[in-house]
Amino acid sequence: MALTGTSAIAQKAVLVELFTSEGCSSCPPADALLRQVNGTHTNGGLLIVGISEHVTYWNSLGWQDPFSSSLYTERQNTYGERFHLDGVYTPQMVINGAEQIVGSDRAGLARAVKIEEEQQSQFSLRIISLNVTQGMLTVHFAASGNLPPRGADLFAVLADDADRSNVLRGENSGRDLVHVSVARSISRVAKLQTTGERTAQIPIPASIQNTQAHHLILFAQIPGNGRVLGTDTKPL
Repeated sequence: MALTGTSAIAQKAVLVELFTSEGCSSCPPADALLRQVNGTHTNGGLLIVGISEHVTYWNSLGWQDPFSSSLYTERQNTYGERFHLDGVYTPQMVINGAEQIVGSDRAGLARAVKIEEEQQSQFSLRIISLNVTQGMLTVHFAASGNLPPRGADLFAVLADDADRSNVLRGENSGRDLVHVSVARSISRVAKLQTTGERTAQIPIPASIQNTQAHHLILFAQIPGNGRVLGTDTKPL
């Protein structure tokens, strides 16, 4: 997963979702791995788009993760059912909705990304423009290529570029933790049945309004947390 420095306007990307928690002592190595690969390109030019999704089920065990949300816990639970797991866990990475691995497994991530590089979708998604007005983000995007018969769900994630926490209690007590691409909201903003250009509106959470260093991640996914067909990202 080497950085090439290329930046195409309409480039192929792979979505890497990390389910993590500041209350989990096994999570910092996975957080570090995501920091290292997020925003880099593979040798074949595939952009790695990471999302840190902080779950809630560690919050009662000594430390309330300030970035956690039940939305990410529910999303992970859906993946757990889809992958026929006995239960959810942290850290967990899900690559393009197609494979799940232990979040700190560098070799497993490289292998999964390589598979996605070799089996790229015939569908692409591109953010054309963004406009922020009165707490609302308007995104103009283009979808092209082949959609499955059931169409695809279009998800929007508003994420902090980076965050840092000084953990005072729990398994990581006394540690200074650093995260990248921290999800602050996730929502299904459209149902894609046809390709072409469209516009969607996304509410901006009050917690990140009037602050800097955020970005939008837009991705199309087969319904039921299936395979991710296309991903794009752009700074706000």
